[in-house]
Amino acid sequence: MGDRIARLRRVIGKGDVRSISRRYFIANGFDGTLTSIGVVVGAYLSGIDDGLTAITIGLGAAIGLGTSGVWSVWEIERAEAMAQRQELERAMLTELEETRVQREHRAAQIVHAVASATGPILAIVFTLAPLALEGVVFTMLQAVLASITVGILILATFGVYLASISRQRWYVAAVRMGLAGIVVAAINVFLPG
Repeated sequence: MGDRIARLRRVIGKGDVRSISRRYFIANGFDGTLTSIGVVVGAYLSGIDDGLTAITIGLGAAIGLGTSGVWSVWEIERAEAMAQRQELERAMLTELEETRVQREHRAAQIVHAVASATGPILAIVFTLAPLALEGVVFTMLQAVLASITVGILILATFGVYLASISRQRWYVAAVRMGLAGIVVAAINVFLPG
């Protein structure tokens, strides 16, 4: 067990692993946030007047996106690692099965899959949180508006973070990312039905 934890620490310490995991987390967190904004607005416009019912629908989306994140990234990273290992084996004229290289690829695969699933699940849960206060603190409309606001703030936070690693103006990146939440909410409002 100690070897596995040490391996995970070593793999997480690699810049390329952190970079890829960060991309999966943010991209899927972005998807989860936009999905939850769409679910919240759609639920309200469909006549759902209970925050917990909307949360249940949103959690279904979280399960779907989280499962998609783990499964797709696991298979993508597995295929990529196998291709890299085979290329390295051809260059070295030796097999690398059950070596440190293969074990570290597997550890990176786990890190990427976890990051990919965690992004949308956290984004959806945080965006849906105000709906839990419907009937206690908020009316349904207020809870929906609070959820949309939380989603926009999550998107803006992603923008600020991306600006910090790319040395962009944080407020421009925050507005660009947050705008996506407004667009999704607006499109849902104007959809027929």
